[in-house]
Amino acid sequence: MIRPAVQADAPKILQLIQDLALYEKAPNEAVATLEQIEHTIFSDKPSAFAHVAEVNGEVVGISIWFLNYSTWLGKPGIYLEDLYVDPEHRGKGLGLALLKELASLCIERGYERLQWWVLDWNEPSIEFYKSLGAVAMDEWTIYRVTGEALKELGS
Repeated sequence: MIRPAVQADAPKILQLIQDLALYEKAPNEAVATLEQIEHTIFSDKPSAFAHVAEVNGEVVGISIWFLNYSTWLGKPGIYLEDLYVDPEHRGKGLGLALLKELASLCIERGYERLQWWVLDWNEPSIEFYKSLGAVAMDEWTIYRVTGEALKELGS
């Protein structure tokens, strides 16, 4: 079952985010707190949204997403920040169901894009995404400013 997340899901969402960070070999980088998850996803003015995959009443998968915007298309789209299914429940179509839900939202709301990043060493995910018709944007290079560099840039 795929459904929009509710605030009671926040502890499990946080746990799955931490599990994803471990899978992506960056467990120390996932520093979000329960309070931050509750505020950013479940406040009156959320900056992110979540859907969950549920099996027998237990949340076993998540998609965390937010809106982006294409100036060229003049329309918003969905940027998928995290897609994760607990290893015990992989191969049962839950990741696909979460992606289908987001694609359906795009169509319903007139959004033109559903996009995300994937680590270049994550071959199982890359092959899965390609099987869905996803296209790698290899000609683009991702840049990020964080920490001290962000503080310096913003001052």
